[in-house]
Amino acid sequence: MKLKKVLLGMVAAAAVVALTACGSDKKASPDKYLDKIKDKGTLTVAMNPEFAPFEFQMIKDGKNTIVGSDVDMANAIGKALGVKVKFQSMDFNNVLASVESGKADIAISGISATPERKKAYDFSTPYYTANNVMIVKKSDLTKLDKLTAFKGKKVAAQKGTVQETVVTDQIKSAELVSLTKNGQMINELKNGTVNGVVFEEPIAKAYVASNSDLAIVDAIKFDSSKSDSYAIAMPKNAGKLKTEIDKVITQLKNEGKIDQFVKTNFELSQKAK
Repeated sequence: MKLKKVLLGMVAAAAVVALTACGSDKKASPDKYLDKIKDKGTLTVAMNPEFAPFEFQMIKDGKNTIVGSDVDMANAIGKALGVKVKFQSMDFNNVLASVESGKADIAISGISATPERKKAYDFSTPYYTANNVMIVKKSDLTKLDKLTAFKGKKVAAQKGTVQETVVTDQIKSAELVSLTKNGQMINELKNGTVNGVVFEEPIAKAYVASNSDLAIVDAIKFDSSKSDSYAIAMPKNAGKLKTEIDKVITQLKNEGKIDQFVKTNFELSQKAK
């Protein structure tokens, strides 16, 4: 009987310790992602560097380097947190998954904070808004000057992006072609495999500036409710990490630095061609 009481006492004590530990973890949870970053001294950022002027690659000091306005913003965040910034290059449809798996701390890659994505991730305050536009071959500009002209035509959008939904919802008579890489979509457009490509406006302008045979269809206006508001993706319940990132974004926006980052890197992307 005494042994039974002793065992019961030990079980009860263990339960108290477990509950205390759980309470402690819960209390510490708002800091855990931020603490992890500060402890390792590095902010790991998942990125698909195919979105000039936001993120793209160029040779710098003899090395292939990821640059862009999102890179400048990430470096500002790293500076505010007192840590180094490490960029991980990957396809866009793997960017969010890398945050969920813990391979990256945050993701910055022209990501729209859709209601569906918000179920699985926390998002920063929006840092940039851009409308969606249609790119076509310049020789087709007069023929494909309205959405109804794309009936039975093929329109490309990057796999895993909001632009896929723009095509399926707003160009219902067209056939969506989902491709992994932006460069692939441009090549398919130039060789006639697809008839149009839907991009965010800054990215579209960068491609058109580099390809004289392409043009933006100014007459086509997509629903403004489908505008992209870019935000940084973080793990769910990111707590103080989100708070600190939001502070940096708000300051950069108030100082006009994000718009300047975009302008400077647009010019840089044209020189890199």
